[in-house]
Amino acid sequence: MSEAPKILLAHQLKLLKLPTFLREYEKLARQCAAEGLDHIQFLARLVELELIDRERRTIERRIKAANFPAVKSLDSFDFKAIPKLNKMQVLELARCEWIERRENVIALGPSGTGKTHVALGLGLHACQKGLSVGFTTAAALVNTLMEARDERRLLRLQKQIAGHKLLIIDEIGFLPLSKTGAELLFEMISLRYERGSTLITSNLPFDEWTETFGTERLTGALLDRLTHHVSILEMNGDSYRLAQSRARKSSQAE
Repeated sequence: MSEAPKILLAHQLKLLKLPTFLREYEKLARQCAAEGLDHIQFLARLVELELIDRERRTIERRIKAANFPAVKSLDSFDFKAIPKLNKMQVLELARCEWIERRENVIALGPSGTGKTHVALGLGLHACQKGLSVGFTTAAALVNTLMEARDERRLLRLQKQIAGHKLLIIDEIGFLPLSKTGAELLFEMISLRYERGSTLITSNLPFDEWTETFGTERLTGALLDRLTHHVSILEMNGDSYRLAQSRARKSSQAE
């Protein structure tokens, strides 16, 4: 092919937003010619490559938009370190059918037992399934909501957060909330009730959540909404992070 048609083709493929076509067509054409494949088979392979690459880019955008502090998969989680955690339950949740049903998940356990890792792993699976995900800590979410309220853009922010198929709120109970902060968080969770799924991690058992939310009335109303359709992940045990650290030091010493 002379340079002029190649330049024109490259320009048109960019306009059509077909970067994989542009990157792969010459190499694939040579491969198909060597294999004796016709133009239909060549185009079919090229379209397949474009679709695979497009899906990969879409997943990458979802992961970036989720604002995960780190990308962690369930494959790298050591379930043996937390024997009380039901592995089959977690793997079933990774199918994401609970998100389609707009149910919730709450992971309970002391600090360091891998709650955030499991939450990130489930969030990653949701992104790979084509679902919109948002990740935040409870403290960061409350601060963001309070700033939005002060700047008179709270309704817009609430609508944006409510639009996530899955909202992950990490570390509820790590810090006590102000009365206003607790009310704003309750309002946010109420807006998502039976409209979207919420995954919460907490280092406190339910009977201690009043320490975070301030009043039994608010805590009860919050738990009523969260636990109506919920799967509970019990993650009590020794520190998962400490076990990982010991394993790394042991391997380095060998």
